[in-house]
Amino acid sequence: MEVYDRAHELARALSRSNEYSDFRLARAKLESNPANLNMLRDFRRRQLELEMAILSGKEPDPALKQAVEESYRIISLNPSITAYLAAEERVARLLADIQKILLDAMPEWGKDIGVVD
Repeated sequence: MEVYDRAHELARALSRSNEYSDFRLARAKLESNPANLNMLRDFRRRQLELEMAILSGKEPDPALKQAVEESYRIISLNPSITAYLAAEERVARLLADIQKILLDAMPEWGKDIGVVD
């Protein structure tokens, strides 16, 4: 049971972390402006559509590529959206670092699932 206790302790620490606190503030600010939120959702929808086309081996529609590039250019000029994306990236990096620490502690598991040499 100690492992689960530690996992809950880690979860509490993560919820109190600066990274997560910054993310929550950036998200609240983003959500306070529906136009910004819709702009980000539209960008992500187009980005996903482009990635799916690439992963399926199809040549992406040039108009879609152009739309993704234009959407990115626009959202990169929006401080609220860029702050949200930066905060989101910091949380993702934190979680990835923690996952690496956990996998490094269990090298046989990492080898079996192909994430550790």
